[in-house]
Amino acid sequence: MWPDSPLQRRLAAHLSRWEHDGLLRTLRSPAGIDLSSNDYLGLSRDRRLIDAFQAAAASDGVGSTGSRLLGGHRQAFADIERRFARFKGVDRALYFSSGYLANLAVLTALTEPGDLIFSDALNHASLIDGIRLSRAHRIVVPHADVDRLSEAIRREPCAGIRFVVVESVFSMDGDVAPLNRLADVCRELDAVLVVDEAHAVGLVGPGGAGLINASSVGDVPCVSINAAGKALGVSGAFVAGPALIVDFLTQRARSFVFSTAPTPAVAAAIDASLTIVQDEPDRRERALSNAAFLRRRLRAAGIAVPESPSAIIPVHIGENEAATRVANNLQARGFDVRAIRPPSVPPGTARLRLSINAGLTTETLDQVVEALTMTLQEAGLCSAVSS
Repeated sequence: MWPDSPLQRRLAAHLSRWEHDGLLRTLRSPAGIDLSSNDYLGLSRDRRLIDAFQAAAASDGVGSTGSRLLGGHRQAFADIERRFARFKGVDRALYFSSGYLANLAVLTALTEPGDLIFSDALNHASLIDGIRLSRAHRIVVPHADVDRLSEAIRREPCAGIRFVVVESVFSMDGDVAPLNRLADVCRELDAVLVVDEAHAVGLVGPGGAGLINASSVGDVPCVSINAAGKALGVSGAFVAGPALIVDFLTQRARSFVFSTAPTPAVAAAIDASLTIVQDEPDRRERALSNAAFLRRRLRAAGIAVPESPSAIIPVHIGENEAATRVANNLQARGFDVRAIRPPSVPPGTARLRLSINAGLTTETLDQVVEALTMTLQEAGLCSAVSS
């Protein structure tokens, strides 16, 4: 036990306040029907990925033992980076241990003093932290408001380079960025577009390559960050774009240079995942059609949910404790649903975040609607369910 100290008192005060405000979080293993994970295609437990991982681990070991620039590089990493670049339709790709590290790399290594970063108000925490750690000046613009973005870029003097940073599919609301219009603004005003495709790659766009590939980004300077731990079912993330970007990040991205390389076997698992994504488009179609089906059923039951082409469906509750209570009741009914509260979302917008996957049936989704309707009514949340 620590002796009583200023740090101990500070931490205890924070924890007590979070508990009072309904913001205290707990670690809980998955249980019940999955409506919470990002395993949209059900690939994390696919036997083909497991077999590929096990065979590679038996050959290359379970640890890389060093950073990629020292003893941690393996040919498997170079091979999967080349394959992912082809999948994405770009010159090169660079693999990182996590999407968080990849976002930090792009935003801290590519920017310099005098640069400006225009960041969507609902960007993920990893993008926000990368921007904060960068040497550029940041300007937060209203969510998905291209007109306000254009005004801000024109208004703010810039001695360096302008960067526009967005998610293609926003992780908490499930809506999509207006990439075509953003590309037009970047093209006109000579800005670089940085797109986090975490909840898009593997699931949406031509061949599952992401929303950039379904948009007219074309000749706009563009860098994408693509998670391998969501629809692809493995872990890590690829930064994809021009060869010059990848060469520069390899030399100067601190979260790459000074991080131990991932387990080499993940490269084999990602390779197997990409094959399935490309060969079995019905998985993507099922996940997205399931999400569309659930949206229709929820609206028919009087539960307001926003329209979106993604697999993420937010059910807004508002109060932190109410969102937690509803999630706990759904868990007790056998549905793995989690409450999303600040700081993941703005204060007063606590919600359930339903992540829909390809393995769900329409019968199960109808049961979800019935259970959610009953739970909301039992919680006295009449505003969430219309009469």
